[in-house]
Amino acid sequence: MESDNPPSTVPEITEIAELHTDLARRHRATASAGDAVDPEVVDADLAALHRDGYVILRDLLSAGEIERARAAITPLLHRTGRNTFEGERTQRVYSLLERTRDCDRLVDHPRVLALLDRLLLPNYLLSQLQAINVLPGERAQLPHHDDGFYPVPRPRPALSAATVWAVDDFTEANGATVVLPGSHLWGDRRGTADSDLRVPAAMSPGSCVFFLGTLWHGAGANRTDRARLAVTAQYCEPWLRPQEAFGLSTGRDTARAVSEDIRRMLGYSIHPPFMGTVDGMHPARLLADRGAVP
Repeated sequence: MESDNPPSTVPEITEIAELHTDLARRHRATASAGDAVDPEVVDADLAALHRDGYVILRDLLSAGEIERARAAITPLLHRTGRNTFEGERTQRVYSLLERTRDCDRLVDHPRVLALLDRLLLPNYLLSQLQAINVLPGERAQLPHHDDGFYPVPRPRPALSAATVWAVDDFTEANGATVVLPGSHLWGDRRGTADSDLRVPAAMSPGSCVFFLGTLWHGAGANRTDRARLAVTAQYCEPWLRPQEAFGLSTGRDTARAVSEDIRRMLGYSIHPPFMGTVDGMHPARLLADRGAVP
């Protein structure tokens, strides 16, 4: 006897690996701004990054861009660190995207995105964004690697990457970020006792040091009588939990206002097949009623 029901047209899945497409349906998206960077420049940056674990990208922002960032950040500098790692004499400001548009270029600069596009999977996420103002008299920060809180044994590929942007001059005396070249390749070895390997990332305002999440580093001591201001942006693989819950701290109006590159990094994107959906659908639909996302 024949069934009254027509044959099913629903695909049969027998292995989870078969789910490799975006089940929430893709939205039209512009190419990454990193695509505009000369491939030879990116190759040179990557070569330094793979060799040393970090690369200094010099003079990416104009004096005007840096001064606008400084003007936006300075009124927000009230709270010092809650422990010696954050810094007893270090001011920190979180949720910068919700507070100002004048730091956006420090998140989505094409030279930075060009590296991230090669290092991480598509639709990587913004993990952290904050201003860091190291005051006179601050001690050197405990050396650490930024993706150390992900419980995956080393040595391994980096699960994240970071930038530290100089708003003030970075010098050895005023607390420039200190890096340990080659430490991204270490296994269980720790960077706390290797003072002879430490190199200050000296650079001028508008430059940034880009490093892998496996690189040992830390803020230096500020032995001067002036503060040292910076902005740091960190990024992680799209299947990891970011350090900051940007979905809670960043409103939809802000998500509409930022670039599409930043919007994807805030989580308005899908890591196939369905990581990041909202009610089974693409999260960009939450913004479509205002026309910012096609």
